[in-house]
Amino acid sequence: MRRIVRWAGIVVALLLLVLLSAPFWIDANDFRPMLETDLSKALGREVKLGDLKLAVFSGAVTANDLSVADDPIFNRTPFVRAKSLKLGIELWPLIFSHKLNVTGLTIDQPEITLMQSPSGDWNFSKLGSGSAAKTEPAEPRPAKRSLDLSVKLVKITGGRFSLGRLGGHLRPFVLDQVDFELRDFSYTSIFPFSLSARVAGGGEIKLDGKAGPIDPSDVALTPAQASLKVAQLDTAGSGVTEASPGLAGLISFDGNGESKGNVVEVTGKLKIEKLKLAKAGTPASRVVELDFAIQHDLRRQSGLVRRGDIHIGKAVASLTGSYSRHGDATVLKMNLSGPGMPIPELAGMLPAMGMVLPAGSSLEGGTANVRFDLEGPTDRLVTNGSMAFNNTRLSGFDLGKKMATIEKLAGIQGGPNTEIQTLSANLRMAPDGMSAENIKLVVPAIGEMGGGGTISPANALDFKMSVAVHGGGMMTVVSDKPIPFLVEGTCSEPVFRPDMRAVAQQEINKYKGEAGKAAGSLLKGLFSGKKD
Repeated sequence: MRRIVRWAGIVVALLLLVLLSAPFWIDANDFRPMLETDLSKALGREVKLGDLKLAVFSGAVTANDLSVADDPIFNRTPFVRAKSLKLGIELWPLIFSHKLNVTGLTIDQPEITLMQSPSGDWNFSKLGSGSAAKTEPAEPRPAKRSLDLSVKLVKITGGRFSLGRLGGHLRPFVLDQVDFELRDFSYTSIFPFSLSARVAGGGEIKLDGKAGPIDPSDVALTPAQASLKVAQLDTAGSGVTEASPGLAGLISFDGNGESKGNVVEVTGKLKIEKLKLAKAGTPASRVVELDFAIQHDLRRQSGLVRRGDIHIGKAVASLTGSYSRHGDATVLKMNLSGPGMPIPELAGMLPAMGMVLPAGSSLEGGTANVRFDLEGPTDRLVTNGSMAFNNTRLSGFDLGKKMATIEKLAGIQGGPNTEIQTLSANLRMAPDGMSAENIKLVVPAIGEMGGGGTISPANALDFKMSVAVHGGGMMTVVSDKPIPFLVEGTCSEPVFRPDMRAVAQQEINKYKGEAGKAAGSLLKGLFSGKKD
């Protein structure tokens, strides 16, 4: 028994001695030309490694530098540049047969540039499908050494990914502190992956899923299924809405996607806080939520919003349509429909659109119906449609008192609030302002008003209106015809003035009518009179 223990101890000691001495009689750099060549062939790109070192106890070979060439169509600088590369290896084949079996790759702090061309191709689309650039032949090494690249785990730690467009003028979308893991990789099978990162400018991203088999014609078209979680993505700070300076907000997203070839199906729930929709706007106080289903074409860089249910508190609207990418711009062609929406819920969105109510006022009660068509680039979006408010109150605003400054309307009775039975109009909203036509406003305490006008981006008012005053009290003797007036000033401080030109035109028309009647009577008398 003692002899067995003694021999076992000797064997263990010899093995330890072999392990401890391995770095002295195995030069890891002997494998560098082979690694560079085989990795270059596998990726179809030139791969360069720095000095290699063997770490016996961790079973790894490390390189102090790594660079992978980019597709020359996109860039002449490296596609990947990293401070170090760690290769997990099988130790015994290395020691006893000088065979390097790689079981894992860990890339530390890489900088990876992802670029997309106007045609939809990515600079990683052809990875693994072509031959690497030719390299200078290295000095011959011992002949009986080979590489068996059997990678079970690929990891990226502390990476920085930069996503941009070839020929684009916008800053790239940057992910920092990227941790990526891919297991059981094979070109011909399905493999799981995960990614977590911080967004430069604000936000966090977490992605989990599975992909494969690799599409040999375009890596970007590889089938995949994934779940995506985004937290507090700052659209302005990250540059997502750089092409549309008026848009901003904090986006959180929880959804799933599945890609098959060119087509990606995405469903999920989007939450937007502090939403801003116009340059002159301020962040909305209400949170906007969107339940949606999108079909996106990777090659055409366009898609369809099949379902888009917008929730603003208890107000619900539907957004559907299409979008497409043209250069740096995203072009929309969509329809928005919202029946029976509580008006107070929508009032919190007015600041986001750069719209304000009269100073000290607020909307209370009532419902709104809207139907709009949205078309054009997001930075020059034109919205046309109709809007109707029913049975609401503009609290804190005395419309009667404001209108009573007009002489012909001096008898209008005011009140602390303005009750609105109906307000409807056809609207056009664009970067150059808003126009309203076919306005119909029914205020029971005053009467029925109509007209049209514009609101500038600075909220300056220019409206030509008329009012048919309801009979009763002093106003019964004012006029039996609509009284014209102007609305000027600003949205926060509207000013009501008599429309003297319209009044004068009314008088001219009146006298023309009276003169015509008189002339007609005279002619009738002349031609109908009897001869003596």
